[in-house]
Amino acid sequence: MKILVTGGAGFIGSHIAQGALEAGYEVAVLDNLSNGKLENIPSGAKFYQVDIRDAAKLEGVFAEFKPDVVSHQAAQASVSISVRDPILDAQCNIIGSLNVLEAAKKYGTQRVIFASTGGAIYGEVPEGQKAHPSWATHPISPYATSKRSTEFYLETYRIQYGLQYTILRYGNVYGPRQDPHGEAGVVAIFARRLLEGKPIKVNARKAFGDGGCVRDYIYVSDVVKANLAAAKGEVTVAVLNVGTGIPSDTLTLAKKLEEYLGVTADLGYGEQRAGDLEYSLLDSSDLEGLVGQTVSLEAGLKETAAWFRAN
Repeated sequence: MKILVTGGAGFIGSHIAQGALEAGYEVAVLDNLSNGKLENIPSGAKFYQVDIRDAAKLEGVFAEFKPDVVSHQAAQASVSISVRDPILDAQCNIIGSLNVLEAAKKYGTQRVIFASTGGAIYGEVPEGQKAHPSWATHPISPYATSKRSTEFYLETYRIQYGLQYTILRYGNVYGPRQDPHGEAGVVAIFARRLLEGKPIKVNARKAFGDGGCVRDYIYVSDVVKANLAAAKGEVTVAVLNVGTGIPSDTLTLAKKLEEYLGVTADLGYGEQRAGDLEYSLLDSSDLEGLVGQTVSLEAGLKETAAWFRAN
């Protein structure tokens, strides 16, 4: 079976491409290298340097490779950038995704796996609760809105054209090869700055000096498992939350990284950031049924810290 991974030279996409190769798929990676890196692309994967906003070149890739499955990871992935430039966000995340769906429809792709956002799409989650896929969505950033729009398009393409899909709503993904951009980039930002002896800052959740926003951090290997399960048709729901259901605030994250990197942090505090949710936690019970116990934050951060020390 052939799988095309858009954004496959990036952090999450390159791990998916590697996992798909190890599972026996014929793999192609599509990436414009705006954030992805050539060295991330696993040996054995075919590579196309194409931007998903370029419909003609994208169609050429589908015509040549003819993927059975598309794992669509390519995106403008930063909440803060989307707030500053919502048009850029929509061009990448809505128009680019529509180009992918059009090519998939034309060239007989069986299923599109879409990397959506569980960390932003539900809006504020009441403290002590976990967002379930059945919940109404309340996106407050252009990034979350563009992801939700693409989810609607996926259902439309299923109804109109028979294109099957699986939506994976990611929590805050972290792990080796992560770049310091996007909603979940705090792990990479902190790790890099700590190793360089630079100060780090906990942005406020409610008030200056608190522990920071609460998030659901998910290790990248569990994201790979979710994508491969979807590619095999094992995900029987249209929307799957990909998280741990365990809350962690920014200060806790900083302290754990400080410990695992073996450094002393120059820790400061900042004000709330525009577009940030205060509390986001996912009900990921369906994921546990597919992949078993997810990687703990402690185990995942130790692996991530080891990678940053070595790189």
